[in-house]
Amino acid sequence: MQKTITKKWIPYILIAPTLIYYIVFWLRPVISSVYYSFFDESNIFTLNNYITIFKDPYFKQALINTSIFVLISVTIEFLISLGLALIINKKFKGAQILLSIALIPMALPAVAVGAMWSSGFATYGWVNSLLYHLGIISESGKFAFLAGNDFQSLMLIILIDAWQVIPFMMVILLAGVQGLPKDSIEAGYIFGGTKFTVLRKITLPMLKSSIQTALILRIISAIQVWLIIVMIYGYRRIPVLLEEVVFYEEQLIGFYRVALAYSVIVAAIVSVVSIIYLKISGAFKKEEL
Repeated sequence: MQKTITKKWIPYILIAPTLIYYIVFWLRPVISSVYYSFFDESNIFTLNNYITIFKDPYFKQALINTSIFVLISVTIEFLISLGLALIINKKFKGAQILLSIALIPMALPAVAVGAMWSSGFATYGWVNSLLYHLGIISESGKFAFLAGNDFQSLMLIILIDAWQVIPFMMVILLAGVQGLPKDSIEAGYIFGGTKFTVLRKITLPMLKSSIQTALILRIISAIQVWLIIVMIYGYRRIPVLLEEVVFYEEQLIGFYRVALAYSVIVAAIVSVVSIIYLKISGAFKKEEL
């Protein structure tokens, strides 16, 4: 009887340290942020923090920019990552070299990426210098990469972000592809399936869990993009949601509680978008045995 009780509690004992960690370092700060977001600097209950955000014209623009960024960047990065994963999985000569090179951007912190491309896209930066020495442009024909309109600037950020994030998604998808049963794929070809048919009807359905993991992680991180944008364009040049949180906290005096309210809104958006995606993708459905 004593041994049975002991065995019953072993799983709870093992997960207790992790549970305590999340309660102290995640759940408690979240609850605290939500609570204090409804109080002003004098600890008086108020909704003014949220009213300030919704009246701020930058909020609407940040929401639009973030939505455009998520839709375009996640789509492009997923398609390229899937293509690279399928190509590298062929194990052709030089596949390991290609994989090693592709993983380099993933190892760089966002600060380094922002600094590198900020200096690169300057009028006299290394990108224009490289194009000039290759004979692609003349001395007077240098590109003003950072002088485009808001949409062009956002597309430039998407390209930079894709350069860094694609390896991350590719690794997840590559792991899934390498775990697929080869017999099922070979059977598809034996019964007359084309490469596209086998990919659409066999490979992608079996790769569903890996695709769900890669997309949900990427969607969450895409909503929270900000540091690269600020390092290249500064604050409020291309406003996005998380950048506004940092702006209210670090750039304005007396708006810390507004920053808390903004962080609560961003967290709510991340949660809602994640749940909607998981619902649409069928992650909540139980697989039939």
